[in-house]
This record gives sequence, C-alpha cells and structure tokens, in this order.
Amino acid sequence: MLHFYFDASALVKRYTSEVGSDKVNFLFNNVPLNRLMCSVFGALEVFWIFVRKKNDGRITNRDFSQAVINLDYEVIDSQSDFKTISVPDSLIWASMNLIETHSLNSVDGVVLRSVLEIAKHLRNVGDDLVLVASDQRLLRAARVEELLVFNPEIDLQQVLVDWIDTPQKLF
Repeated sequence: MLHFYFDASALVKRYTSEVGSDKVNFLFNNVPLNRLMCSVFGALEVFWIFVRKKNDGRITNRDFSQAVINLDYEVIDSQSDFKTISVPDSLIWASMNLIETHSLNSVDGVVLRSVLEIAKHLRNVGDDLVLVASDQRLLRAARVEELLVFNPEIDLQQVLVDWIDTPQKLF
C-alpha cells in the first residue's frame, strides 16, 4: 500500500489553483486521508504561501480566508486523519548531511530526512511512500536516495491511477 508525503510546493495546490492542482485533488479524492501526510513545517509553509499570494494580489482576502479554513480542516485540525509529522531536534540535526550532499535548503533537508525515515518504516511493514513535490532540487535528491516521487506539475495522473490500483510492492 502506498502512502503520500506532500511538501509545501505540492500541498499548496490543494488550496489554491495552480498547475498540478488537479492531480493533488485526485490524490485527496482517491486515497484515504490517513495515508496522506506532510511535516508540520510543510503545513506552516503552505500558510506562508497563502500570505504571500494574498499580499501580492494573486488571491483575494476571501480566497485567502477560505484556503486557511480548508487547510485547517483537512490538515491541521487534530480531528483530521491527515498526518502531520512532527519535526524533533534529532531529525533536524540528522538532515545536515542531506543538506550538504544534495545542496538543499534547510526545510527541504528536513523534509527529505523525514521522508527517508518514514519510507524505511513503511517498507519494513510491506508498504511504501511517495514524495509528492514540485521542487526540482528536492525531487532530484529524493530520486538519488531511491525514493518514489511524483511531480504534480509534470507527471501524468495515470501514474497515480496505476499506483493506487496496483496493490504490489514497488521497491
């Protein structure tokens, strides 16, 4: 069974219209929320993207408010089945080698370390994890680390259909 980990560049597509929003919406509509996740930092970064879009006029105050309500309801609210992954100090410090190796920014380094830890755990129980992101540097690093990746801006939705409909191991 596949689980999907969103970085902010992909998760924001759920709440504001962007290239790839249709594929992110497809995941939310076809995968149980308890198999979707992001880091706490990722959810905070999505909020920051909303603020930036409101401030530069790409979304209205009304759209901003609705996006925040939807993010809170689906991702942040403790009653939601969507998983927000805590970022303990140990994970932050463990990301330093990934930051150096792949020339990542700090948040992407933490995201990649988190994804690697979760993927390892899931593989031990016969499942796997897909990193959903649009950040090219993060995706490139994840591929080098032998993770499954999906870029909603350029990858075909059929890939998601095949992954969701195929109950086989992919690693």
